[in-house]
Amino acid sequence: LMDKSSKPIFYTGGGVINSGPKASELLRELVSETQLSVNDLIYPLFVCDGEKIKNEIPSMPGQFQFSIDNLIKKCKQVKEKGIKAILIFGVSKNKDKTGDIACSENSIVQRAIKAIKEENINLLLIADVCNCEYTSHGHCGTIVDGDVENDLTLSTLAKQSLSLVRDGADIIAVSYTHLRAHETE
Repeated sequence: LMDKSSKPIFYTGGGVINSGPKASELLRELVSETQLSVNDLIYPLFVCDGEKIKNEIPSMPGQFQFSIDNLIKKCKQVKEKGIKAILIFGVSKNKDKTGDIACSENSIVQRAIKAIKEENINLLLIADVCNCEYTSHGHCGTIVDGDVENDLTLSTLAKQSLSLVRDGADIIAVSYTHLRAHETE
């Protein structure tokens, strides 16, 4: 509603709030449910094998696959902008049938985490856990006789998680969704 001076007026259960420009701003701040700051941001980074690599991801404009040397540079830029956390996704050239290759301390994400730690870049390191980038068939799960074998998949994901934590990941982010998709069926 508006009063005769064209100022918005808000009626509440217990009274009237006259909402001039200053009151409107203060009122918005008072009732705001969400406040977003740079402290809430997590920057996604994709790490790949090789050196001096920065390949744009066509389906994600402005995002790149970085070799570890360029990933370090990007982490420093992210930190300079005030972002305090990154989520690392591996893009491996090494693949196998089960994704066990992702469980090695020499896998791409583990090497990236160690390199970031060695550079003393003070970022919260979140590691993606999934098998799809490490399997020769590209599926998130371990395939046996044409179907996903959940027990083998969970075993691999658990080993991958432990390996990432041992090498310095602060948080594990499981993006594997096959099991959750079947829980609702």
